[in-house]
Amino acid sequence: MRAITVRDRDAGVSGLTLTDMPYPHAAENDVIVRVHAAGFTPGELDWPGTWSDRAGRDRTPSIPGHELSGVVVELGYGTTGLTVGQRVFGLTDWTRNGSLAEYTAVEARNLAPLAADIDHTVAAALPISGLTAWQGLFDHAHLTTGQTVLIHGAAGGVGSIAVQLAREVGARVIGTGRADDRDVALGLGAQTFLDLDADDLQHVGEVDVVFDVIGGDILERSTELVRPGGTLVTIAMPPTVQPKDGRAVFFVVEPDRARLTDLAQRLRTGRLNLIVGAVRPLSETASAFARHRRTPGKTIIQVADEQGTQHS
Repeated sequence: MRAITVRDRDAGVSGLTLTDMPYPHAAENDVIVRVHAAGFTPGELDWPGTWSDRAGRDRTPSIPGHELSGVVVELGYGTTGLTVGQRVFGLTDWTRNGSLAEYTAVEARNLAPLAADIDHTVAAALPISGLTAWQGLFDHAHLTTGQTVLIHGAAGGVGSIAVQLAREVGARVIGTGRADDRDVALGLGAQTFLDLDADDLQHVGEVDVVFDVIGGDILERSTELVRPGGTLVTIAMPPTVQPKDGRAVFFVVEPDRARLTDLAQRLRTGRLNLIVGAVRPLSETASAFARHRRTPGKTIIQVADEQGTQHS
C-alpha cells in the first residue's frame, strides 16, 4: 500500500515521503480501515510516539496522522461492535502507524459508526478537535451555564468547536486569535473577540475558564485571568504557573466512541459546524504540513473518494 512515512527525526516536514509499505496486520480487537480521508496534527513530528512504540523501541519508518474516516475491510480476532463494509471515523493509537495511508489498523473501540450523509473529508476533521474541545471544556474545566470562558485560537480546529459547544451550554464566550479570525469567531457564537497581536489580554477581566491551545507567553499571561475557583485547561504544554486561587490542567485527548457518536449527530442536525480548509491528496501531505498555519480551517488529506478510488 501507499503511505506517508517518516524516518529521520531531525528532517522535520521535509522528511515526509510517499512510499510503499506493507499492508497492516489486524491484531486482536483491531479492524483494518480503508482510509478515505485523514487528518494530522502539525506538531506530531515532535511527539515521542511518532518515533517509538509503547516500550520505547524505535519504530521507524512510521506513518503519522491520527484522525481518519473510511470503511472497515477486515476484522481482527475477537473484534466486536463493527462490521466489514461499515463506514467509520475516529482516532488511531499514538504509538502505532497512523492514518496517512491507504489502509491502517485501529483498535475497534477507538472508532465510531459514520452516517452515510456525512462526507469522509468532514468526518476526518472531527475526532481530535471535537474530542479535545469537549474534554477540555466539560471533563476537565466543568464549564456550566452562565460562566465565562476565554478560548484562545477561537477560529482554529479545536477552538472553533469549543466556541460552539460553550455557547450551546449557555456560557459567555470570549474568543482570541489574529485579526483575520474575528469574523469567523464571532460568527460561531463568541460574544467578544480579542486580537492577540493588538489587544491587551488584561482587558478581558476575570473568567471562569481559560481554554488554551497556544502555550508559551499566552498561556503564562492567561493564568492571571482565572478567577478564584476557576480553571485553565491547555493542550499546548504543561503550565509552569498556576492560577492564584484556581487550577491549571494539561491534558492529552482520549478516544471516546460514545462522544464521537454524539458529536457526529450534532454535525448532522446543524448544531455543530466544522471548518474544513484545504483538501489535498496523499502525495501533497508534506506541503500540507508546511502550509497549515496559512490555510483557514483544518487541512484534510483525501486518500480515496466515496467510490473507493485512490487519490495517492
